[in-house]
Amino acid sequence: MNDMKRLLISICLLPIAAAAQNIKSLSLQQAYGLAQQSYPMVKQKDLVRQTAAITIENLSKGFLPQFSLSGQASYQSAVTEVDVPVPGFTINPHDKDQYKVLADINQLVYDGGVIKEQKNIQQLNEDVEQKKLDVELYKVKDRVGQIFLGILFLDEQLKQVDLIKADLNNGIKRVEAQVNNGVAFKSSLHVLQAELLKAEQRAIELRSSRKGLVDVLSLFINQPLTENVLLEKPEIPIRPSAEEIHRPELKLFSSQNKLLGSQAKLINAKNLPKTSFFLQGGYGKPGLNLFKNDFDFFYIAGVRFNWSFGGLYTQEKEKKLVDVNKKMMDLQKETFLLNTNMSLKQQQSEIDKLQQLINSDQQIIDLRVKVKDAAKAQLENGVITANDFLREVNAEDLSRQTLITHQIQLLQAQINYQTLAGNNK
Repeated sequence: MNDMKRLLISICLLPIAAAAQNIKSLSLQQAYGLAQQSYPMVKQKDLVRQTAAITIENLSKGFLPQFSLSGQASYQSAVTEVDVPVPGFTINPHDKDQYKVLADINQLVYDGGVIKEQKNIQQLNEDVEQKKLDVELYKVKDRVGQIFLGILFLDEQLKQVDLIKADLNNGIKRVEAQVNNGVAFKSSLHVLQAELLKAEQRAIELRSSRKGLVDVLSLFINQPLTENVLLEKPEIPIRPSAEEIHRPELKLFSSQNKLLGSQAKLINAKNLPKTSFFLQGGYGKPGLNLFKNDFDFFYIAGVRFNWSFGGLYTQEKEKKLVDVNKKMMDLQKETFLLNTNMSLKQQQSEIDKLQQLINSDQQIIDLRVKVKDAAKAQLENGVITANDFLREVNAEDLSRQTLITHQIQLLQAQINYQTLAGNNK
């Protein structure tokens, strides 16, 4: 009975234990890392690695002895006959039906470096494919960053709603006292109460939108997130320093250039002579002894030398084609750097503009707070109406929302700058 109770308690506690494992705090860098680890495309990296390993292993077997077996049975209309009489010696002609089973073993000794360059090309091709995946995975950062900043923006909006509700509650308390004392109409109280309900509705909408973005972020990072997960505001330098570009695209260009260089070496290797040992063994009728018309075993061993000159006709053109591809790659890299530097200049200009706007926003808010505080005192003394007080509260709210928008936009521009430069590791 006690065991049954413990089992039931454990089952009841399972949801609690699962919920306890939900992430409660998350930084932008953690979100980047988790999203890249769980993104489906990352599984291709291992497949690319396996493909290259299998191909290289097969290429390595090119230096293993190559074995072949063949057989032949034939009938011919005539055979060689010796009509010259030799005293004391008779040469019988071969039978017209002949048979042969041949085993051939070939051992490559020197191939001009073809296999070596082919293996090198496979390794470089793997590196190129991995770099392409890195480029695609890097794009995930932009999508994760937008969701992350969207949640931060809603968090700031919710904080602003709390400030508005606090101001409205203070105003309601003052107007209630005036209504109770007969110096204010209930309609003034109703105006503030209605505005408070609107603020509550706004908070509900913001919390719902936040939950939706948190759910999307949870899917991206493949981790459970609590509904009220705390997102850490990224700490980014106010003015980005001028650093070199470290984008994964540059590593891709470098890998592609190395691959083209190895392809040029393969062109040379294919036009070099090849050398191999060979051994042929067989059983047939006739054998190697032309004067023996019986089944017999035989073998031949030696060295083969092969040098094909057909590739020399196209060698120069193939090398020129590789050079053209290299120049195209250099132009692509140059274009990428030009576009990236222009985007960085635009983002820097956006950062400078937003910093100026934020400074101005803060000054506007300071003035609006003073006006609102004065209106609060005037409302308490019955100098102004609830509508007048509400107008000043809304004016401060609007200026604070503008500041929040500019702050998030600045953070977005700073993150964009780091992403463009490839510095948000």
